[in-house]
Amino acid sequence: MLMQHAESATDDASSTQADVRGYAWVVFALTIGLLLSDYMSRQVLNAVFPLLKATWNLSDTRLGSLSSVVALMVGLLTFPLSVLADRWGRVKSIVLMAAMWSLATLGCAISTNYGEMLLARAFVGIGEAAYGSVGIAVVLSIFPARLRATLTGTFMAGGAFGSVLGMALGGSIAARMGWRPAFGAMAAMGIVLVIAYRIVVTEKRLAPLQPFSTRKQTLGVRMSFLALMKGLFSTKSVVCAYIGSGIHLLVPAAVWAWMPSFLSRYYGMSTAKAAMSAALFVLITGVGMVMCGMLADRLGKHVRERKWSTAIAFCLACFVLLAVGFRMPAGPLQLLLIGAGMFFSAGASGPSGAMVANLTPPSIHSSAFATLTLANNLLGLAPAAFLTGVLADRIGLVGALQLVPFAPLLAAFAFFIGRRNYTGDLNRLDALRQQSAR
Repeated sequence: MLMQHAESATDDASSTQADVRGYAWVVFALTIGLLLSDYMSRQVLNAVFPLLKATWNLSDTRLGSLSSVVALMVGLLTFPLSVLADRWGRVKSIVLMAAMWSLATLGCAISTNYGEMLLARAFVGIGEAAYGSVGIAVVLSIFPARLRATLTGTFMAGGAFGSVLGMALGGSIAARMGWRPAFGAMAAMGIVLVIAYRIVVTEKRLAPLQPFSTRKQTLGVRMSFLALMKGLFSTKSVVCAYIGSGIHLLVPAAVWAWMPSFLSRYYGMSTAKAAMSAALFVLITGVGMVMCGMLADRLGKHVRERKWSTAIAFCLACFVLLAVGFRMPAGPLQLLLIGAGMFFSAGASGPSGAMVANLTPPSIHSSAFATLTLANNLLGLAPAAFLTGVLADRIGLVGALQLVPFAPLLAAFAFFIGRRNYTGDLNRLDALRQQSAR
């Protein structure tokens, strides 16, 4: 769900040749299309949770594991696969990854038991692992620097919009034709986009738009592992940014996974209606991510510590709204409060990315954002659905969801510690940079 990656493309690409500008937008559209396919393949599962539970008599723990295994694979493999993609070729890597998650989604459609489904879902995660970092790197490398904020914001929001489409479209298909065609439709869409991307996008056609990118990519590859680790974890505040970002994303991951089941069990909605309604909460999360990021940039324009303060405020707002919402009786007011809480649930993503960028050298931003993705998945996205399922088997789904809002409270504490160290850490980094420049 939820992607922030490096500006690994060249800063020198401030202009784009007139004869290839149209091609750059075609590449952007296809890359966003694959991102939508990525999240549709990931989130279609949540729309068919009730059907899978009935078909194979699965516990909530097992249902949750089918969702969590994707984020687990993404978290474990994002960093190494991103490095391999830089060496092997980004376009070839994108085609291979998209083909893998599409075929794995097709494998979900033909699974005959829980074990086969779990294996197929693991391969969905392997295919998706480095797509975010590699995809945004390709996009940013072929556009002027002045468009990077717009392009990155659009790319980040694409994950939420893909989740909306996956849940809404998957739920609609499943209600009419069953859960297998729902997975099959997502797989077919991915395969078509892979073929189109393979035909249209090549390293040779991208090269004229990124004349200096290769030199900058090589800089990161040649850095020693020890120096890289030292740069990635050089300050307390950057570690707090990693941790806070990861923990606070446990909320959207858990609610996205279990909202269709929640609406089905406690509001009596059909599979299709529950999926469509749950998709609205995903959409609210995506809109909130963009707007909270814009607000953090505006408020922190002249006072750099305010990005930390906004991250803390977003986490606290999410905690209060969801803690109250999930304890209310079923009804419109409960859904309104949950929706308001979801608006802030991923709001700290933008500030977290800015903190990481400010606290790490530009030459290792690709690795820094891969590390942030790793933290996001291992601390939040991967365990969320599984842990919620384990708790649901013991205290009921509502009881489990009532505990989920405590995650952003912990994240706020991590951001608070980071804020206290931020100014001193920045001053030390500035001093080191000045020394190295002499």
